[in-house]
Formats: sequence, structure tokens, C-alpha cells
Amino acid sequence: MITKEKVEDTLNKIKVGLAADGGDIELVEIKDDTVYVRLKGACGICPMAALTLKNWVEVTIKKEIPEVKAVKKV
Repeated sequence: MITKEKVEDTLNKIKVGLAADGGDIELVEIKDDTVYVRLKGACGICPMAALTLKNWVEVTIKKEIPEVKAVKKV
């Protein structure tokens, strides 16, 4: 089962790396097996944000919480 607590714990690990570049991430919603997040700060305007979301955020969340099928930006 995907819980808000599991997702928040995983996002807290990711936030450390994003903060080093002036960015942040927040959980918006968990719907079905998809996690919706908002990239903030420098990450919100970075041209590499899509790659960061797909290749780091989504991979990390799926590894920690295998029930998650997708991570999407809102």
C-alpha cells in the first residue's frame, strides 16, 4: 500500500540533493498508483527538471516503494 508517510520519507531523502541546487519538491497527491509532485525553487524553472523528475525522483520513489507505477509533475 502506498502511504503518504512512505512517500514523504522518500521525498525527504531527495530534498537534500535538490536543496544543494536551490530546489525543493513537495507531495501534491497520491492517486491510484501515481504520485503527483510539485518541483519548487530553482527546480521549478530549471530546463533539466523533466530529466531530474524522471531519472532521479521517479527512480528513487519506485525503488523505495515498488507499488508506485509513475511519478508526475503538476
